Order: sequence, then C-alpha cells, then structure tokens
Amino acid sequence: MSTDTAQEQPSAREKPPIEAVPVRHPGRWIGAAIVAVFAAMLLHSLITNPNWGWSLIGEWIFSPPIIKGVGVTIVLTILSMIIGLVLGVLLAIMRLSPNPVMSGSAWVFVWAFRGTPVFVQLFLWANVIALYTTLSLGVPFGPELFTFETKTLIPAFVAALLGLGLNEAAYMSEIVRAGILSVDEGQEEAATAVGMSRGQTLRHIVLPQAMRVIVPPTGNETISMLKTTSLVIAIPLTTELFFQSSAIGNRLFQPFPMAVMASVWYLFMTSILMVGQYYLERYYAKGAMRELPPTPIQKWRKKLGIGGGK
Repeated sequence: MSTDTAQEQPSAREKPPIEAVPVRHPGRWIGAAIVAVFAAMLLHSLITNPNWGWSLIGEWIFSPPIIKGVGVTIVLTILSMIIGLVLGVLLAIMRLSPNPVMSGSAWVFVWAFRGTPVFVQLFLWANVIALYTTLSLGVPFGPELFTFETKTLIPAFVAALLGLGLNEAAYMSEIVRAGILSVDEGQEEAATAVGMSRGQTLRHIVLPQAMRVIVPPTGNETISMLKTTSLVIAIPLTTELFFQSSAIGNRLFQPFPMAVMASVWYLFMTSILMVGQYYLERYYAKGAMRELPPTPIQKWRKKLGIGGGK
C-alpha cells in the first residue's frame, strides 16, 4: 500500500459534522401569547375603566386615617406573631413531652384553636363579656384576691391580639414540632452523652438545626397573619386598615375603590415580608447547601453582564 493511499484512507472515513437543530417549543409561545393577551386586557381595563376610581384612591391612600390603619395593622401582625411563636414553641415542646398530661393538654389546645374559624374566635373574644362580666384571681372555691371588669381588661385591641395570637400558636406549634422532629435523633443522643440537659439540647443543638425547616412556613404564616388582621372587623377594631378603608368607602358611597386601596397597601406590605423571608431562608440554608442560590440582584447582574458580585 502506497503512502498516498494510507493518507487518503482515514479522511475517507470522516463523517460530515452534525447540524444541531434547536428544539422548538410551540406550546410555550402559544401560552405566552395567551398570557400577553389577558395582561393587555387587564391593563386596558385598569387604565380606561373609571369605576376603579384611581383618582379617589390617590386622594385617600396617604390620608391620616389610612396611615394610622396601616400602623395598627403592622403592630397587630408583629405582636400576634410574637405571641403565636412563643406559645407555639412551648406547645410543641409540650406535645413532644413524655408526660401524658403535658402532651394531652397541648393536643387539646391545638385541636380547639385549629379546628374553629379565626373569625369565630375573634367574635367570641369580643363578646367574652357575655360569659364573664368580671374576671378574678384568688383561691379556688375560696376568697377572690383581685377582681377586674372584663370590658376594661379586654378592650378591642387586646381581644384582637388574643384571637389572632392564640389561633396562630396552634399552627406554629405544629410547624415547630415538625422542625424538631426533622433533626436526627442521634444529635440529641450525642448531646445527652456529653452531659447536656434536655433544655440545653433544645436551645443549642435541636432548635438551631430545626430552623431550616421552621423558617419557610413561619414566613408564610407571617404574611398570612398580615392579611388575617382584616378579620378583626368582627370585634370590631375601628383603627385597623380594612375597617378604616370600609368606613371611608361607605361614607363616600365608593366601597370598591377603597377596597382596592386597602389591597394596594396589603400587597405593598406583603411584598416587603416576602423579600425578608427570602433572605432569612437563604441565611438558614447555609448549613444544608454547598452553594447558596443567587439573589435576585445577582441574577439581574449576571443577565446584564455586569458580573456576579455578591
């Protein structure tokens, strides 16, 4: 075989390069077109339909009653979540206790408050005076040491806090209990082996690891609580955002625009909470992920080609 033939033989066996044809996704384009049409219709309605009452909303959205209502809603949300979280942790620990009285009491609490509507609970707290005109502290079946008027002890704001906070505690107890159960039993056994008490084990070993499971649903509960505060109209708490918006709407005979205005405020506040929840989840995910997902700012920087700075 000649040298020329040996050189031509490999080239004869070479195959032409494969042309890669990108996969087409017609369904995506159809879906995007449908969404674009509905978005355009909604935008057209928002701009051209005068019944939305945007001028009226702009006139009242920063009025003193509405700003006061926003403040009361925020305070009510924070205090109710604090009550729910603290009591929820306590109830979760009680549910996991080997003592049947402790675990049974916690189960009954969760069963009662999670099994009835929060609106009904708020109504009952607002009308507890129908059951007890006075509340007292003293010796059982003996003399009363302190006596309080129920109406004075439980005004509208306190009734709202009790209704929202105790209801939230029932849900938070199940969230915390699930987080505690997600931690491997070997962690608790190792802590016991080195001489740590049950309380120390919970504070320093179990709860820090359980936070990765507890934080996401807690963030959802906080967002839900912000919206649930609108139900205190059952009491009624007259300084709350939705009550103020409804009162203004009824006075102006424009209830719909005022409800939209309240919705704008709720959307604004929940959006802030969603951002906080994202970064809190990202913080507690450090021990469970090799590399944290990029933040929205980092994603936009990468798309714009600015760089993936932290």
